[in-house]
Amino acid sequence: MIEACFCELQPLLGTAAACRASGKSRATHYRRLSPPVLGPPRPRSSPANALSDEEVAELLCVLRSPRFCDLAPAQIWAILLDEGTYLASISTMYRVLRANGEVKERRAQATHPTRQRPELMADRPNMCWSWDITKLRGPDRGVWFDCYVAIDIFSRYVVGWMVATAENAELAEEFITRAVRDQGVEKGTLTIHADRGTSMTSKGVAELLSDLGVGRTHSRPHVSNDNPYSEAVNKTLKYCPAFPERFGSIEHARTFCDSFFNYYNHDHRHSGIGLHTPASVHYGTAPEIRAQRAATLDAAYEANPRRFCGRRPTPPKIPTVAWINNPAIQSDAQKTS
Repeated sequence: MIEACFCELQPLLGTAAACRASGKSRATHYRRLSPPVLGPPRPRSSPANALSDEEVAELLCVLRSPRFCDLAPAQIWAILLDEGTYLASISTMYRVLRANGEVKERRAQATHPTRQRPELMADRPNMCWSWDITKLRGPDRGVWFDCYVAIDIFSRYVVGWMVATAENAELAEEFITRAVRDQGVEKGTLTIHADRGTSMTSKGVAELLSDLGVGRTHSRPHVSNDNPYSEAVNKTLKYCPAFPERFGSIEHARTFCDSFFNYYNHDHRHSGIGLHTPASVHYGTAPEIRAQRAATLDAAYEANPRRFCGRRPTPPKIPTVAWINNPAIQSDAQKTS
């Protein structure tokens, strides 16, 4: 209708007046008279600090090597940096892997709703532990082993673990007593957090903690996310590439856990503690290692500052405090809700 009206008015009034009278856009009219000629898009030039083809090939060779093929780029970056080698940033490693279709989850990921957590804080090792019991599938249907794990929330160091054939208060008391003794914890300096399993809330465990001078807190009923550090270490255990579908015996489970927790404490670079190992943070060697990382990054920057776009790189910072449900974050969330 608009086009027909415009065609009738244009010979009498001219283009501009006909457009105003009919309601047709002049820009649309002239664009249709001379449609733009679209050519092929111009190729995007490569950034000056991009890796060369030879450097990409070298990086892929390292990422695909048997030593690193099961590790996340952040882990590889930290290990190489500790050895005095810098190949590329973590984001570049992801970008190269993504371009070759090699970034994916090894197993299906569980999702849980975000919930409030108890308010606990630690600014040094052996100030707050979190512990839990997770099930390990045994050799036959209905056969399970129980893995007791206690982790320091500040350093992420596994201070104790035990694999048993049952879950009960007596074993829990033995497990906690040994962990507290091995760490040399003094009375009144430690709080232990756990969920509300029968072993965790038993009278025997409560009396033991009272005798040891250890405080205790518990998650809210039916809220597993109130115990995030234990949930995280259990997930890391079970998502390990070498984790078997079943354990042939309790000796098999204990051997595997001994190897895994030794690796977790002394070789695993944890993203929550500046990509240091839990043992390094727990026993105070992390600042020295971070200084060595900074020296390696400085040398890489001096050798090729263009790769870093003129911005001197720095290693990740070591957190000074760990929280279970930081009240400051909750207050900000409540203000915005």
